Amino acid sequence: MNAINALISLLRPQQWLKNGFVLIGLIFSHRWSDPALVFAVGVGFVAFCLASSAVYVLNDYHDRAVDAVHPKKRLRAIASGRVSLPAARVLIAVLAVAALGLPLACGLWPVALSVAAYLLLNIAYTLSLKHKVLVDVFCIATGFMIRLACGTYAVGIIPSRWMLLCSFMLTLFLGFAKRRAEFASAPIDAPAANGGTRTVLRHYSPQLLDILVAITASATLLAYGLYTVDAETAALHGTQHLVITLPIVTFGVFRYIYLLHKGGSGEEPGRDLLADTPIRIAVLVWVAVVVLLVRT
Repeated sequence: MNAINALISLLRPQQWLKNGFVLIGLIFSHRWSDPALVFAVGVGFVAFCLASSAVYVLNDYHDRAVDAVHPKKRLRAIASGRVSLPAARVLIAVLAVAALGLPLACGLWPVALSVAAYLLLNIAYTLSLKHKVLVDVFCIATGFMIRLACGTYAVGIIPSRWMLLCSFMLTLFLGFAKRRAEFASAPIDAPAANGGTRTVLRHYSPQLLDILVAITASATLLAYGLYTVDAETAALHGTQHLVITLPIVTFGVFRYIYLLHKGGSGEEPGRDLLADTPIRIAVLVWVAVVVLLVRT
């Protein structure tokens, strides 16, 4: 059981929530009644869960020496020795092959290309790009946009231009918020054994990150607001009143920024979004209002 738990912890199943970006196009295009599209997007979602787990294992494998002397990360399965290096290499290969093989077996080669692009991006990120200031966060945002492209262009859905812009700015916002939280969690000059953070943070400052968080949060809210009042959006969803959801989204963004500065959150966006009660309530209220407004 200990070995199984160690392997599961390597896969980071709690992070699969991020792969929900694959589903956005299907949901907001009202195409959920098309079985072929639902199947294709479902395959894409599963493939990205496998691919993202492969990336997490690769990252832990690559950073094992640094993680081993970190007060928290030393408990990770590879750094602690609970999973051997040969087993980790096999797991990376199996997950990557499965992530590419599943869509190919289903005849969905555009989905497979999306997965391949995601894997290549994250290999480059793990080996080099995560140490490049600004490039690191743009890589994270690009990974989310590849997910979105997989669930739209790769299966024949044309997403709204405002949806693309809003998604891009949202992922930049979450990426810079994550860096801000990491910056606050430990001094950048501390060695790993004393809680030191990733080396790229030496090129950031709290002031710069606060500015970047503010800019991307503002751009996200502006893009979402423009999406709700766009004529194409009104025609697609059968309502001109989606703009009344803007205050809900605004509250969620502001609450996240509050948690970033006061609650020590932000390093794990998926976990934080699920753990905070006001944000959970805001999400539920947003879903309920959208369901009431949107014409099915």
